[in-house]
Amino acid sequence: MTSADSPDGFDLSPIEARVLGVLIEKGFTTPDQYPLSVNALTTGCNQLTGREPVMSLSEAEVTDAIDSLHARGLIGRREGARVVKYEHLVRLRHSLPPAEQAVLALLMLRGAQTPGELRQRTERMHRFDDIAAVLAVLEHLGEKYPPMVVMLPRAPGAKEARYMHLMCGEIDVDAILAQTAAPSGGGGLGARVEALEGEVAALRSELKALKASLGESD
Repeated sequence: MTSADSPDGFDLSPIEARVLGVLIEKGFTTPDQYPLSVNALTTGCNQLTGREPVMSLSEAEVTDAIDSLHARGLIGRREGARVVKYEHLVRLRHSLPPAEQAVLALLMLRGAQTPGELRQRTERMHRFDDIAAVLAVLEHLGEKYPPMVVMLPRAPGAKEARYMHLMCGEIDVDAILAQTAAPSGGGGLGARVEALEGEVAALRSELKALKASLGESD
């Protein structure tokens, strides 16, 4: 799973990928408010947290993306008494279980990420017991036809390879690696701290599970 090509694959626009990612995410995190109206979907697309890059989409842009995704069979409509609401159909269209939906959504919402980052950030959507479980999901998504994710070449000095979704078609690997190699400022430091926090959380979880298996208390 090292090719960056997506032959006969997907060709969503960045806005369509954002809309689809938000629908999957909110289906997990806010089930009481799901499906979503155009207004709620626009708000989700324009969140300042958990979105890379941050977007500022209009309702008209979101509506255009909805129409395109609906025509592709990726989202469905629910006619309500007051407003029409929308839900994703990825679980049906591409036979994706919850774990794979969560990983794919996060990649569409936040771009290239390591398995450690994915494990930490999917916590509200799906809990992975360990990194191996995340890697198994990534491998399965990469083996689908057409592939839905790809492993990027490891950046110089990086301990973990990152993965990227292919829902928007072929990706520019050189550009992504260049972003990784760019001089680190506050944002780079923040990303490293976040990754380290994820690793610490994962280690704590594994230690807790080990203690439980040995019959020890915290």
